[in-house]
Amino acid sequence: MAAWGTWAAVRLIGGDRVPLIETYAAPLLAFTPYAAATTPVPLAAALVLRRRWAAVAAGAVALALVAPVAPRAIGGGQPDARGPALRVLSVNLYYGRADAGALLDLVRRTRADVLSLQELPREAVRRYEAAGLRTLLPYAVVDTRPAASGSGLYSRHPLRRLPDVPDTSVATPRAELTLAGGRRVQVTAVHPLPPLSAEDQESWKRDIGRLPSATPSGPVQILAGDFNATLDHATLRRLIGRGYADAADRAGSGLVPTWGTGDIRRPITIDHVLVDERCAVTGYGVHGMPGSDHRAVLAVIRLP
Repeated sequence: MAAWGTWAAVRLIGGDRVPLIETYAAPLLAFTPYAAATTPVPLAAALVLRRRWAAVAAGAVALALVAPVAPRAIGGGQPDARGPALRVLSVNLYYGRADAGALLDLVRRTRADVLSLQELPREAVRRYEAAGLRTLLPYAVVDTRPAASGSGLYSRHPLRRLPDVPDTSVATPRAELTLAGGRRVQVTAVHPLPPLSAEDQESWKRDIGRLPSATPSGPVQILAGDFNATLDHATLRRLIGRGYADAADRAGSGLVPTWGTGDIRRPITIDHVLVDERCAVTGYGVHGMPGSDHRAVLAVIRLP
């Protein structure tokens, strides 16, 4: 029971932000749903052995782990938004190796209005645009960089480039999208480094912390990309607390994995569309992407 109790305590105190343990806690906390799913093990053992106080403690630990995880499969908490709809698609391209035909087919099938691309090197831009990406989504704001550091935004509606998020380790392009009728929305492509070392974790926290907030009196904000974080990371929850909601969580799909599927790694949910909390999420989907180690995520949003 102590092992599960330790995990629950680290999650409760936001271990990915606690000095001395954060370097180890950040990667492990991504697997909290698996820890929650196995909490019946110590509880059942205590009951079989008739250890009353161990059973009580194991029950409390189970509640501490299951309570923050289970609501992600339920959804709800939608505002009364009655504005135009916006379909936001996000794809991590795995160093630009994702299949161009599959990407374009997904854009067509999902009828995406906005596409956020991560791990976008220059040669991949040429390949995807040669395949017809700009025909489907003619407007673009792109920041290509080597390997996994580039990102870009494509849209079927006009885009105006906004100042990039300052001093980030990877490209974090931002743009203002203008819908028919003049409605404007600000969109940011997100892809911080994974928190797998002490140095990268500092970069991960800094880059997520510098993303724009969504305020009741400000423009509608949407953040889409590979956050290398799950809802069990205090770093991501702190960002969501600055005026956002996780689209998958609102749609009841917050436990659907987006990375690590199809191999020996345990799949986890690190790709997100964070919507301004004034928006309603009317649809959500996760789609396979040949050539990538991530799955694409689509959020259908109703603007306020």
